[in-house]
Amino acid sequence: MSGELVPLTQTQARAFVAAHHRHSRVPRGDVIRVGLAVDGQLVGVATAGRPVAAVLDDGRTLEVTRVCTLGTTNACSRLHGAIGRAAAALGYRTLITYTLEAEPGASLRASGYRLDATLEERDWSTQSGRDRYQQNLLGERITPPGRKLRWRRTLAP
Repeated sequence: MSGELVPLTQTQARAFVAAHHRHSRVPRGDVIRVGLAVDGQLVGVATAGRPVAAVLDDGRTLEVTRVCTLGTTNACSRLHGAIGRAAAALGYRTLITYTLEAEPGASLRASGYRLDATLEERDWSTQSGRDRYQQNLLGERITPPGRKLRWRRTLAP
């Protein structure tokens, strides 16, 4: 696959994810982000930030919070590779990311990730009874239910 890795602003990455990600909302923040362009058109983005789970936030681990593509062949693998190289260059030692149990994880395996854990669905309801999952205008849940898989990639020192 031809394509060029391109730098992105946080605003550009967030706009792409908002327009094209099939089930997750835009992540709140990131440490690094990268885009993939083919013939000048942005066809994918990846973002990584501090781990959401506080127990994994050791200062040397980044969580790949979103990878979103237009379906371009090998785009996910290219973006995971680029995020990994950037993270290693900044001194990070580990990358983690999550997928839905139903997602195959082929691009993660191709990028050097290994399955780390299977996590049961958590109850994200707040004490006020409001559901923290993303909902559409009719109040229907958009975020898919079910178990998640955590993947881990050790970066070269």
